[in-house]
Amino acid sequence: MEKKNIKISIRNIFCNTLKSSKITYIILLMVFTFPMLLIIIGKIEPQKLNISIGDAAPYDIRSPKDVVDELTTERLKKEASDNVEPVYRVNPSVQMKMKSDIQDFFNIIRDVKSYENISVSKKANLVKDQGNIELSQREYLTAVRMDNKTLNSLENNIYDIINQIMSLGVKEDALDYEKQNVIDVFKSLDMGTDEMNLGIAIVNNTMKPNKYLDAEETQKAKAEEAEKIEPIIVKEGQIIVRKGEKVSQNAYNVIKEADLLKEEGNFQVSTIIGTLLLILLMEGIIGIYLYYFDKDVLNTSKGFILILIIILTVIISTGVNNISHYIMPVATAAMLISIVINSRLALIVNLLLSFLIGLVMGTDESIMFMFMIGGSVGAFSAMKPAQRYNIFLSGLIIGVVNILAIVSFSLIKKVEVIDIIIRCGYGLLNGILCAILTIGTLPIWENVFKILTPLKLLELLNLNQPLLKRLLMEAPGTYHHSIVVGNLSEGAAEAIGANGLLAKVGAYYHDVGKLKRPYFFKENQIGMDNPHDKLNPTLSTMIITNHTKDGLALAEKYNIPKEIKDIILQHHGDTIVAYFYYKALKEGDPKNIKVQDFRYKGPKPQTKEAAIVMLADSCEAAVRSLKEPNKGKIEEMVRNIVKGKLDDGQLRECDLTFKDLNTITNTFCNILLGIFHDRIEYPDIKLKDIKGAE
Repeated sequence: MEKKNIKISIRNIFCNTLKSSKITYIILLMVFTFPMLLIIIGKIEPQKLNISIGDAAPYDIRSPKDVVDELTTERLKKEASDNVEPVYRVNPSVQMKMKSDIQDFFNIIRDVKSYENISVSKKANLVKDQGNIELSQREYLTAVRMDNKTLNSLENNIYDIINQIMSLGVKEDALDYEKQNVIDVFKSLDMGTDEMNLGIAIVNNTMKPNKYLDAEETQKAKAEEAEKIEPIIVKEGQIIVRKGEKVSQNAYNVIKEADLLKEEGNFQVSTIIGTLLLILLMEGIIGIYLYYFDKDVLNTSKGFILILIIILTVIISTGVNNISHYIMPVATAAMLISIVINSRLALIVNLLLSFLIGLVMGTDESIMFMFMIGGSVGAFSAMKPAQRYNIFLSGLIIGVVNILAIVSFSLIKKVEVIDIIIRCGYGLLNGILCAILTIGTLPIWENVFKILTPLKLLELLNLNQPLLKRLLMEAPGTYHHSIVVGNLSEGAAEAIGANGLLAKVGAYYHDVGKLKRPYFFKENQIGMDNPHDKLNPTLSTMIITNHTKDGLALAEKYNIPKEIKDIILQHHGDTIVAYFYYKALKEGDPKNIKVQDFRYKGPKPQTKEAAIVMLADSCEAAVRSLKEPNKGKIEEMVRNIVKGKLDDGQLRECDLTFKDLNTITNTFCNILLGIFHDRIEYPDIKLKDIKGAE
């Protein structure tokens, strides 16, 4: 008794004490914000060190996350960059200018040579004055004395040598070397000494550097080579400095990068503000979604359940994170929210939670992606579990999806095969852990907060439930009627997009109130007199209409969920008990008969499921009363009953549309036709006639 009172008080705290929606929102905000802030800051700000370069490490300092060793990485990049050969660029215009000058020089020689009545020395002086190449007097004389054939041959040789040397490029610091190379080339040719000296002088006096350092390309090549160097990573859990060792500059930088250095105060103000903003952004997105699409979550205990699921998931993830990032059970939140609330909210929370936990725990993008994909699959697969073991199957599916996500990123990043196998093992373990946590905690949400889940509904459908067993044993007619009504309700609810499972369970329990006086109801009066024949209509009406109230009392006793109790109470609305009303009119003075005294006390159906049970209840009873049911009679009866409930105003407070009513009517007719179909009349054949025919 004490345990029950504690559960009731908890439920009252969460469900009944919050009268103002504004107060509810404020409390929800506070309940979510402050625990999350403490958890996240506690994880972002691990144990800090007050240490400087040269100090001895007080203990083995390990990295709380993967950290890039910047100094070592930069040193390796610099070495790679320094080993890059400079990039040079050959300027073709220098070679072209050189050949042009030489061509002009030879043209001048040919012109001067054509002059008549001028001495050779004067011709040499004219070439010297008009030419653009500085030579010795002897070389000018050699040029003007040379016959045209030899001159042309020399010119062609010079062009060949220029093409050979200048095409490869001549650097400024290699100019003297290339000039010597020109001399060696000319010496290898078959020509006279004066001709050779003239050629050497022409080439070497016009040769200029044409190969220059391309600083931009050189820098680009150095940068490309440096980029090839992979960052040196200090892995999560790897020792940065062993106990007693002095902290080097490099180790100090790694410690700083790992956020292990103690700043002024316990927490940095920027860390607190940033974390708070992150949480508020997450709250804002979820809050906006709930306000526009699932406002009832904010006004019921589901809001607190949502907060608790998120907080517990974060706490468990931070603890499991010490083993491996890959087994943090983020998908647990998605599975629980999908079962307890709905899958759309589960998807949104999963995406935000995956990002938040990934950011806080310092995971890379591949693990965040795994959380997002695995959680999304969990939200879908756990949407309508048929049995609790289906949740375990959902966990296995999450594990397989995790493996696929891990393999895809590992192949892209070229991870070692052994590491891929280990990570895949963790990914499968992640899915199994999520399933275990979901199955293990689901009864808490169902029982403490009275949340009606598909699994709870399936448990209520079990025919071994004490209340259903009583109904079968003590009121078998009502029991079988309820089973048929359940099938009708489930089919109609699913046809219009309502909760078919809830409608079916509500139908199974809708008449449990008849257990108090089972034989006062026609379906249980098999082979016995009708006790109502000895009662006045008013008393009979009271007994009949009280079965909804009696059913509510029994449902309370057997801890039946509120949604089912609502159907029990609402499935007759405030309809009139017509039989006893007309009986009263016949037996008494019509002036003293008030129709209100012969109505159920209500309320009218508030949900689609309650309205469907009402219609299914009336249709099943009415069709069963037909002596020779056929398709036409059944359809006419069903449509008249639905129209009668509509005209009587019984469907005003639920969300059924005319289209829904038409769909419900057609569904009822199809199912009832299957139940009350025509049967073959078998002939009366005696056993002795059969034996005689053999």
